[in-house]
Amino acid sequence: MSFRFLQRCVRNHFSRAIVVVFFITLSLSGQKPQVNPLAPKAKAPAPAEPPISGTHELTPQDISAFLDGIMPQQLATDDIAGAVISIVKDGKVIFAKGYGYSDIEKRTPVSPDSTLFRPGSISKLFTWTAVMQLVEEGKLDLDRDVNDYLDFKIPATYPKPITLRNIMTHTPGFEETIQELFVKDAKDLTPLGEYVKKHLPTRIYPPGTTPAYSNYATTMAGYIVQRVSGQDYYDYIEQHVLKPLKMEHSTFRQPLPDSLKGLASTGYDVASEPAKGFEFVEAAPAGSSSVSAMDMTHFMMAHLQDGKYEGAQILKPETAQLMHSRQFANLPEMNAMCLGFYEETRNGHRIIGHAGDTEAFHSDLHLMADSQLGFFISYNSAGKGEGRAREEVWHAFLDRYFPYEPPKADPVATSAQDIQNVSGHYIVSRRADTTIMKVLNVAGEAKVSGNDDGTLSVSDLKDSSGVPKKFREIAPLLFREVNGQDKVGFKRDETGNFVEAIDFPFMVFQKASLNQNSAFQIPMIITALVLAVLTILLWPVMGIVRRHYGQRLELTPQKRRLRLLVRLACVMFAIFFLAYGLFFSMALKDIGLLSPRGNPWLRLIQIVGWLGVLGTVAAIYSAVQSWRIPQRWWAARLGDTLIALGCLGAVWFVFTWNMLHWSLKY
Repeated sequence: MSFRFLQRCVRNHFSRAIVVVFFITLSLSGQKPQVNPLAPKAKAPAPAEPPISGTHELTPQDISAFLDGIMPQQLATDDIAGAVISIVKDGKVIFAKGYGYSDIEKRTPVSPDSTLFRPGSISKLFTWTAVMQLVEEGKLDLDRDVNDYLDFKIPATYPKPITLRNIMTHTPGFEETIQELFVKDAKDLTPLGEYVKKHLPTRIYPPGTTPAYSNYATTMAGYIVQRVSGQDYYDYIEQHVLKPLKMEHSTFRQPLPDSLKGLASTGYDVASEPAKGFEFVEAAPAGSSSVSAMDMTHFMMAHLQDGKYEGAQILKPETAQLMHSRQFANLPEMNAMCLGFYEETRNGHRIIGHAGDTEAFHSDLHLMADSQLGFFISYNSAGKGEGRAREEVWHAFLDRYFPYEPPKADPVATSAQDIQNVSGHYIVSRRADTTIMKVLNVAGEAKVSGNDDGTLSVSDLKDSSGVPKKFREIAPLLFREVNGQDKVGFKRDETGNFVEAIDFPFMVFQKASLNQNSAFQIPMIITALVLAVLTILLWPVMGIVRRHYGQRLELTPQKRRLRLLVRLACVMFAIFFLAYGLFFSMALKDIGLLSPRGNPWLRLIQIVGWLGVLGTVAAIYSAVQSWRIPQRWWAARLGDTLIALGCLGAVWFVFTWNMLHWSLKY
């Protein structure tokens, strides 16, 4: 399940980074928030300039004409099978329509009323709503140690305990974990309690300090709902959220109940390729829901109306307002985390929302309280477009009905120096640090660099054409997109290291140290692999050349064995990196490999890697001996030295990124 990080900066954090590693191997290489007296102080951004009066009236007829002009072309261009959009305004549904097909083979059209889409991490909002219900009942406390609600203990890595407020603002401090996030079949699903106990991640940040989006933490909150309420999680969500909101075409259960099985949309990578199977999400409270677009309008209206939908009040007004208020901000001038929702202010309006992604389905939910507007969009295919289809539609919608001109900003005198200071490579806070998945970090680093026109670019923040956006400094260390609204800000952490904040407040990027800088690490490993492969290729070639010229390699038996060990070390490293990349590339097609089922293969790959590490000792010894022999030809000495350096580079890379970590829990 690849959620927002995984979508904003690199379209799919998990699969994109693995693909990068694989190819390196193959190449040889608005509204004021409510005041919460218990919340950490998070200063709201300065009020935006007032929006420009719209020239288009927000009516069902105009919306229909507008979206009908966008969606069919987008589906065709991006090779997407189907999509659905539902919009609410002032407590009423003003638009709901499906586009394309929910099943291409059967030619089944998408229905906003009955077709079930998988909104991924938008599911979290239902879990957070359940948490807040229990908070207002006095059964949960947002600022209490969550260990008090669990039947297992989170280790006290840091002095401060983890709280529900930390979890709901994505600041519990857990590292990323992906093993068994999805499973291949329903039979592989395990009870919620078993999952959270088995997959407890390492804490890598003090709680409440560093945002790092966490599916695990949300799943743990769902388990807390189950334990504190005394009800099975799925029963609780049905009885306290879905049924009161009359969401009759919605469920968190997997597989789908019999009454809903025939309504689910099929998922696709792209419409022109075979369909994917139903995606089973082990971390269910974080992303297992199946929902119709019309049902989602009920949920949106409830949150826009302070917890009320028709005759049902699922949250008290003060609870809903607290849930929607600013709780944690990376920078005062930028968007903040609310309790589960996050700010995504745009076009002069304060907007809160959430995105959601599975491998096939990609969705967004936006709430604009000052206009009593809710907007839900979901696609059943990843598509092939470079840009983010849903974002393009949402931004076009805002620009049509809520047009806006960003305020002018005076030039910052220190801009050139500031850009020079912050330039470099940055590692995302949402990452694995102690597991074999740490290698994803080097493949997913963002590069911050200056441009000739005095602007700044971030490699992963791109426009719809795939070109990195340009940002101009509008205040010290705060940059705004040229001819746009996106912002990037920088601050220093407690160690003086630069931290980059983006518009989405559930993660930051931390400037990479020299040893973890991809500008150093990737050229190093590519060079090491090139040297290894050249050594392997020249091994038989030079033998053929010697035979052709009738020359023998005059070596003692000891030197022959040493020479063989060195070349076998190169073979082991080449096999190791190729097999590592192939394994995770295969996991993109068979998600079940990212489970204990795949561990024997991973262990076998690691054994090959260890053989390469041991062979490095032979390579170093061979290089030293080469320089000790006076009659040794200089080219041979150089070759032996380069081989040793290549093996050392591979060892350095492997241990820097935990590729031979003994634990296969990731």
